Amino acid sequence: MNLRLANAPVSYGVFELGAEAGVDLPGPEQLASMIAAAGYEGIDSGPIGMLGRGQELRDRLARHSLALAGGWVDLPLSDAEAFAAALPGYRDALAFFTEGSDPDRPARPTLADSGSEARRARPGGGPGLSLDPRGWDTLATNVRTAVDLARQAGLEPTFHPHACTYVETPAEIDELLARTDVGLTLDTGHLILGGGDPLTGLRRWADRIDHLHLKDVRRAVLEEAVATGAGMRRVWTGRAFVPLGEGDLDLAAVMELITGGQHTGWLVVEQDVIPQVGDEPDRPQREQVHNRQVLRRWFP
Repeated sequence: MNLRLANAPVSYGVFELGAEAGVDLPGPEQLASMIAAAGYEGIDSGPIGMLGRGQELRDRLARHSLALAGGWVDLPLSDAEAFAAALPGYRDALAFFTEGSDPDRPARPTLADSGSEARRARPGGGPGLSLDPRGWDTLATNVRTAVDLARQAGLEPTFHPHACTYVETPAEIDELLARTDVGLTLDTGHLILGGGDPLTGLRRWADRIDHLHLKDVRRAVLEEAVATGAGMRRVWTGRAFVPLGEGDLDLAAVMELITGGQHTGWLVVEQDVIPQVGDEPDRPQREQVHNRQVLRRWFP
């Protein structure tokens, strides 16, 4: 099997949002140490540059025998003017991946749409929230530009359908794939939140999936956040994403389909969490060690 197993900083805290008051998140050296100690061979970048840049990044990865698996890069894809303004930052992100990528285990710049206030208020999407045809034309053009820039840098990007964005639901994923040639990141948790089913998605998009994010989820928390309009922060603080085997994901069926197929590259365990005051300090590491142990059935 040519899949490799990674974990992500988001399993220790949603660093992009910062910590809750009174909570300290681990620094880059501690993160790399913990993820390596838990038994993973790759690490997702977290916010671009958090793990360091250039030689500092390479030294940190080497010190912990980790490869850079990929990292989140969101872009305002449905807004031509905002997208053009974001390109310098995107080029810098591509430089980061070039600095840290192992040619034998290449990192995947993981593209996503930035969404909108309306989408952020309504995880899962809904009537009237999708792009119109003109909006799709703009988004697809900008995705193609982002993909071309990555390839010119010697990188192969992948696209992450994500909660609260314009590429979230199965129908929106189908539209993206029909309009572009970008590979697809299948994220079990975000697909469920978008109204999809991981097993169906793994079969339906098998020839386009080139990156995998594995989450177990409690559907009740997702459904409560959608029903009340509480937004994504409630999904995270409510611990919708739980240790593998403790949620509603049919983990065995998903893993049998993944490992029985032609998937290569990285399988990234992501247990998105916003740590709370009063949490046991060792809880994140304990849960990621648990996740690695669960996966030994498929990744000895």
